[in-house]
Amino acid sequence: MLKVSAATPSLLRHRGPACVFRDLADLAARVDDPALPVTPASVLVLQNAGPVGGPGMPEAGSLPIPKKLLATGVRDMVRVSDARMSGTAGGTVVLHVAPEAAVGGPLAHVRDGDEILLDTEARRLDLLVTDAELARRRAAWRAPASLPARGYRRLFGERVLQAPEGCDFDFLVTRAASTRRPGP
Repeated sequence: MLKVSAATPSLLRHRGPACVFRDLADLAARVDDPALPVTPASVLVLQNAGPVGGPGMPEAGSLPIPKKLLATGVRDMVRVSDARMSGTAGGTVVLHVAPEAAVGGPLAHVRDGDEILLDTEARRLDLLVTDAELARRRAAWRAPASLPARGYRRLFGERVLQAPEGCDFDFLVTRAASTRRPGP
C-alpha cells in the first residue's frame, strides 16, 4: 500500500540500494548513526514490524529520514515496511507488505545493498536479485524469534492473519481456512 497523494512525485518510480533494519530496535539503534551506509537514493526497509513481528502491527511504518541526510536537505526517501502508519502521515512509504518478514514474506529476504525498484505506475515493488539467490535466501530463512510456549502471545503469533486479511484471528473469520498462512 502506498498513498500516492502523500508521496514525492520524483520517487514514484525509483531504483535504489536497500538499507535494511531488522526490527524496531535495530531501527532505533542505527537510523541516526553517522556511519549508516545510506544515501538519498537508498530505500529504507524495516523488517519484522507486521502483525506477528511487531507484534500487533505497530504504527511504525513512517521510518524516519536519517539525521545525516536531513542535514543535507533530504525530506523524503522511499521507505518500505510490513508495519502501518497514521493516515495523516506523508512521504513515499510502502506499507503493509505481506506476508510479513516475521513469517518469511518478501521483506525477510532483503539484504543491505540489494537493488529495489518501486514503479507505482506499473503497481510494482521488486527486489532485484536473481531467482537463484532468492531461492537460496528462502531456504536459509528462519523465523526471527520463537514464540512463548503458551499464553496470549503464542495464540496471537500462531493465529493472527496478515494485513490484507485484516489482522484478525483466523478462527474469527469464515474465509480464514483458505487464506491461512503457515505458522512461524
